[in-house]
Amino acid sequence: MGTSGKMGPVRKVVVVTGASMGIGEAIARAWADQGASVVLLSRDVARAEAARARIAHPERTLALACDVRHRAEIDRVVALALDHYGAIDIWVNNAGHGLLDSVAQVDMALCRETFDTNFFGALMAMQAVVPVMKRAGSGAIINISSVAGHVALPYHGVYSATKFAMNAIGKAARIELMSAGIHVMTVCPGYVRTDFGANAWRGNETKQVRPASVRGISPERVARAILRGYKKKKREVIVPWTMHPVVKLYQLVPGLVEWGMRRLARAR
Repeated sequence: MGTSGKMGPVRKVVVVTGASMGIGEAIARAWADQGASVVLLSRDVARAEAARARIAHPERTLALACDVRHRAEIDRVVALALDHYGAIDIWVNNAGHGLLDSVAQVDMALCRETFDTNFFGALMAMQAVVPVMKRAGSGAIINISSVAGHVALPYHGVYSATKFAMNAIGKAARIELMSAGIHVMTVCPGYVRTDFGANAWRGNETKQVRPASVRGISPERVARAILRGYKKKKREVIVPWTMHPVVKLYQLVPGLVEWGMRRLARAR
């Protein structure tokens, strides 16, 4: 990194799931701006193509349809990326959605669907791409989790559970794959200004547990933190930095954090 604070060109092939909007699109743009070749994946290929057009690096970006709930579709895009670029250096597991409901009333079909996308989709993608990276002797897997994977949120219990699971699987895989030259990094954003909440599935008992004064950070800030974390081979990236004390406080004095969340839930 030079005095300007910018990374030099990154001559890598990067695959990003859930890349048609929000954090995924910002990640894809950040890598493309750094010189990487980027494959944007989304269940809706038209939306992936629209994001690709907004990123404006047509000579080294590719948009493909992929539903990460199905291993056959993951295997197909892995093969297409290898055929098109000859390598997969970095795989970013970003596809996911929210589910707002209480533990007592959540619909089990929606619960399983959320796990299929948020957690099992990421795990299947890791299993699909690890052999590719092992053959190359190097690679990086970046799992986009959430601060909700450290601090369980009421009325977001299933979503939090998927992120707790993603944190665990990423940190275990990091140890397992280190000797193969594969770096695994977990990213835990706090509140981010995207349409994530508006697009979340809503059940019978929904309450937002979020201070009204918190606007959230931009997807671009998350993407910049990911680039820095990748370069430094970090184990975990929590962004913004103000979430670090919240996570630590929950670990040390969970009752205090729970008291605050109960007050916020009642206020709505």
